[in-house]
Amino acid sequence: MDPNRKQWNVGQQVLRKALAHPETHAQAVEQFLIQHAMVHSTEMSKAGLFSFEDEIWAGLDDAFARCIPPQFEHSIVWCFWHLTRIEDVTMNMLLAGTSQLFLRDGWYERLGIPFRHTGNGMDANEVATLSTRIDIAALHAYRLAVGKQTRKIVRGCSPADLLRKIEPARLEKVMAEGAVIEAGRGVIEYWSGLTGAGLLLMPPTRHAFLHLNEMAKIKTKCCVRDK
Repeated sequence: MDPNRKQWNVGQQVLRKALAHPETHAQAVEQFLIQHAMVHSTEMSKAGLFSFEDEIWAGLDDAFARCIPPQFEHSIVWCFWHLTRIEDVTMNMLLAGTSQLFLRDGWYERLGIPFRHTGNGMDANEVATLSTRIDIAALHAYRLAVGKQTRKIVRGCSPADLLRKIEPARLEKVMAEGAVIEAGRGVIEYWSGLTGAGLLLMPPTRHAFLHLNEMAKIKTKCCVRDK
């Protein structure tokens, strides 16, 4: 196994154990920040850690980033958009109980796409539309803003915040704002069973890692196809 991926997997196990006990809260926060930094750009954290995101973007032009290869469902830009929307919604609306940056800071208009939701339940034509139309520079900027905000939120969390289950009213607001569409309601049901600690283990860390592995495969297929 690639040593960076091995390091990340071991770190995720450390994070899981630290999040399980209030007395290791400080360790959990620090380990989260490491895991989170590795699935974002080095520009986001400036932590000097290996970045799986930077690995994907290295040598990748816009055409390849928008490519959906045969037998794949997504493009690289779709995956980064989806990850960022999920992180924005879960960290801001569910964990912190504040507004999603997407609406608060005007990212809906800046990204240049007709979709307000997270991508859960999106069909193939919609994935293709997003992949073609999204402003890639704005996507980079949105992801950077969301990542920085997540770190601020997590540093401010108490042990009680991470032990508490997600409030139903916050989940209802996600649906009311159209951040998740009816076809993607299953993700709301999944989040409803999580604590704050559970959120940290999935959307901004493990979920990102899984899609980054998907993106590595997409990148290979797109580049090979177009040679």
